[in-house]
Amino acid sequence: MKPLLKWSTLALALALPVSAHAHRAWLLPSATVLSGNDAWVSVDAAVSNGLFNFEHQPLRLDNLVVTAPDGSTVNPQNPSTGKYRSTFDVHLANPGTYKLAVVSDGVSASYKDKGERKRWRGKAENLASEIPAGAEDLKVTQNLRRLETFVTAGKPNDVALKPSGQGLELIPVTHPNDLFAKSTATFILHIDGTPAADLKVAIARGGERYRTKPEEQTATTDKDGKFAVTWAEPGMYWIEAEATDGKATVKEAKERRLTYAATFEVLPE
Repeated sequence: MKPLLKWSTLALALALPVSAHAHRAWLLPSATVLSGNDAWVSVDAAVSNGLFNFEHQPLRLDNLVVTAPDGSTVNPQNPSTGKYRSTFDVHLANPGTYKLAVVSDGVSASYKDKGERKRWRGKAENLASEIPAGAEDLKVTQNLRRLETFVTAGKPNDVALKPSGQGLELIPVTHPNDLFAKSTATFILHIDGTPAADLKVAIARGGERYRTKPEEQTATTDKDGKFAVTWAEPGMYWIEAEATDGKATVKEAKERRLTYAATFEVLPE
């Protein structure tokens, strides 16, 4: 697959809103809480209609970063991409919390070429060469997207959870690997290191294939960017939030779209 199409797959998936029929991108670890040292976790990465079902296309791993409990970066092992999913393993050589993230920063453009409306997605540095010089009604948007999950071996810590200060990010108040059914977890959303107020957050539980109802809920961040989620049932959950502003760092773009999505495991109470 060409690089442009790889990026477009993630961009399209993360741009879509939560709905029973929308394509959603996700990382699904085989476990999120492990005991002992020298542990391993396997992770599925895909884009699907139903959460955590392999029925649409794989998520590309080009921009995958694994942050270790001491803040260093570790290499994923055995990466592979198939028809419906990508997979990789992470060696949890040291105790603590690991953050697994796929981050993309690209642009999308719409324009008219000889009267025909066209659209393009890709990297900012390719914009000038990909858009015709005579394009009319050109509209460029910068798209910054982050997709995450978290895994802890032994005692949890928070070094890997520290935000970068760029884009839309989640700062856990409740540790992301300390979630239990019937309990309430609290998180904070930041945009470029500043609390993101009044953002809608969508929360959905996996396994909808085996239910008649999708079990989706929403929350809204307060003035400090904080929101709370009460987990009704154990299982794997997916959350997503979006924001738009005029702080694009790409000179051709007048708008910036930010997306954050993550997978959490909620254990029985």
